Amino acid sequence: MTWLVTGGAGYIGSHVVRAFADAGMDVVVLDSLESGHREFVDAEVPFVEGNVTDTDLVRRTLRERAVVGVVHVAGYKYAGVSVRRPLHTYEQNVTGTIHLLEAMADTGVESVVFSSSAAVYGTPDTDLVTETTPTAPESPYGESKLVDEWVLRAQARATGLRQTSLRYFNVVGSGYDDLYDSSPHNLFPKVFQTLTSGGVPQINGDDYPTPDGTCVRDYVHVADLAHSHVVAARSLAGGGVLEDVYNLGSGEGVSVRQIMDTIAHVTGVDFTAEIGPRRPGDPARIVASGELAGRDLGWQMRHSLDDMVRSAWGAWTRVGARQ
Repeated sequence: MTWLVTGGAGYIGSHVVRAFADAGMDVVVLDSLESGHREFVDAEVPFVEGNVTDTDLVRRTLRERAVVGVVHVAGYKYAGVSVRRPLHTYEQNVTGTIHLLEAMADTGVESVVFSSSAAVYGTPDTDLVTETTPTAPESPYGESKLVDEWVLRAQARATGLRQTSLRYFNVVGSGYDDLYDSSPHNLFPKVFQTLTSGGVPQINGDDYPTPDGTCVRDYVHVADLAHSHVVAARSLAGGGVLEDVYNLGSGEGVSVRQIMDTIAHVTGVDFTAEIGPRRPGDPARIVASGELAGRDLGWQMRHSLDDMVRSAWGAWTRVGARQ
């Protein structure tokens, strides 16, 4: 019983692939390597280089590997850049999902777990985001993820597709020393790159209406997130019915200053972050409830903030800083 993981050579996707392997489930990876790393995928895992927009390639992969379900992680994930490249973002995320679903329908693959995002909420006017919080994306990236969710639900109504969307918040840490976050836009790698270059990290604003004046966000460990994909896949493959969407959130926020202090403590690099101006559009606080995912997907926070920083720093210093 093989599952296809699209984007399986990326930071999150590669953790999902390893989680499936640890659970004794066979996988095949499809990745364009635009932002993924071939070395993130173990040599014994079947690997297909290509894009989900290539319907023939996806269809052939599904048939040849006797795939029963898909974890769809592939996509263009840079919200800020998506404002400058909206057409590219929609093509990769929305058109890519449509092509994937066409290939699945043609080959009788009836289950999909979709990688969605907290970006669908925009700037929520609530202290704790739930699945019923109104969606109001503020970037083409967030819009594309929301449209993908709509497409999945429409296809489910039309064909009986078993599907669910997992909305990620701030995914950090590492479950393996050779897997690291290489995104130039995410907080942890940005801080690590600055520190290893001898610079001083910056906090964007310290005058927000939060306990210490810096933005509060929801940080979750990538290994915890990957585990929930395995649970969701098993449920769908067994004919289970899941909710359309789940928030993979902690229920508790962590401020940017707390992150900086923890990084200094765990890494042993003594620094005091510089305070810069606010970034336009940064909300003061985004924290989500993971209660629904806990009920259905066994979701829980198994790692502390120290664990998140220590594992991320270990992978970064072992591999990431040398790239």
